[in-house]
Amino acid sequence: MSEDARRLISNAASGLLEQIPALKPLKLVVGIDLHGRGDTQQFRLVLPDCEVTKDIHADAKVQVEMRREEFNRLTEHNQLKDWQQAFVVGRVKATGVEQYLKLIQQVVEKQNERTRLKKARH
Repeated sequence: MSEDARRLISNAASGLLEQIPALKPLKLVVGIDLHGRGDTQQFRLVLPDCEVTKDIHADAKVQVEMRREEFNRLTEHNQLKDWQQAFVVGRVKATGVEQYLKLIQQVVEKQNERTRLKKARH
């Protein structure tokens, strides 16, 4: 099960970096907590390489928490808009260094603007 989660986390991170290319140069350690039935799996994600280990993430600058079912649902299609909606309604929570969180939020908003402009031109 954890091997599957590692692969899903890596694929999700890679896919999101493809959708938001401005985040690719960002070097960041992200701690991920997946809450399941009675337990919590902890993973450490190193960006931009998308290296995932099942480990305590004491050096993480950003922590992400969610239910395992929500994670599975989000990684099924791995669309940025689905991830954004999950953060907005609180199904996924991010905490950590405020500067990193603000930077990521600004980059995502600018990417959304670029995407809207591309659609409007066509």
